[in-house]
Amino acid sequence: MQSNYLLPNKYKTIGWLLLILGIIAGVIFIVNGYESNALTTKVLSVYNGLNVTVNGKPSFFNIEENSIVDELITITIIIGGLLVGFSKEKIEDEFIYKLRKDSLVWAIIFNYAVLLFATVFIYDLAYFHVLVFNMFTPLLFFIIRFNFLKLKSASHEE
Repeated sequence: MQSNYLLPNKYKTIGWLLLILGIIAGVIFIVNGYESNALTTKVLSVYNGLNVTVNGKPSFFNIEENSIVDELITITIIIGGLLVGFSKEKIEDEFIYKLRKDSLVWAIIFNYAVLLFATVFIYDLAYFHVLVFNMFTPLLFFIIRFNFLKLKSASHEE
């Protein structure tokens, strides 16, 4: 099966490395209470509604001091997940294509079921945490489901 949107297989290893490092760094960041003074630098802020100007209007296009640790962790997890999820397998055939498609559909449905549950039963700042994690969960659910089905089918072949 010809898939134009998939990356070459060699990117999968780099993706796993980035994804695992990003998740470990993310867990450490969460355990430390989302606080870090490391890598503080001046950054362009397109919009900061929390930083209101003197006239009481929201602030647009400012240079601010910010620790970029959380942004780097987020970028690492997203890029790693995309490389893992959308790199070709060594043998990319119709069956793998079907597993990939089914896993993607399952991941989106499952993700939104979890999000609906959280919307109904989780409130305040805890709900904000759910939304933050929700940036990563569709990709992670897809990777977990796809690799689970791949392993399951390989064990049935033996």
